[in-house]
Amino acid sequence: MSQKNNPLHGVKLQHIVETLAEYYGWEQLSLRLPIRCFTFDPSVKSSLKFLRKTPWAREKVEQLYLVTFPKGIEEKL
Repeated sequence: MSQKNNPLHGVKLQHIVETLAEYYGWEQLSLRLPIRCFTFDPSVKSSLKFLRKTPWAREKVEQLYLVTFPKGIEEKL
């Protein structure tokens, strides 16, 4: 089943975090999204743990990803 209206379909949270961290760097990412997992001792592992438990933070990260890469996963490849 295709999800044409869901631009994040098939994109894993780990990919989103790694891509944003690579694109912006942790410091810029923490300025754009002042979420503790990005501001204090950031790592992909700790960020994923926090974002999976915190829906409002995950939503903000996903929105930043969509704004940064409007064409989705194909744009990064």
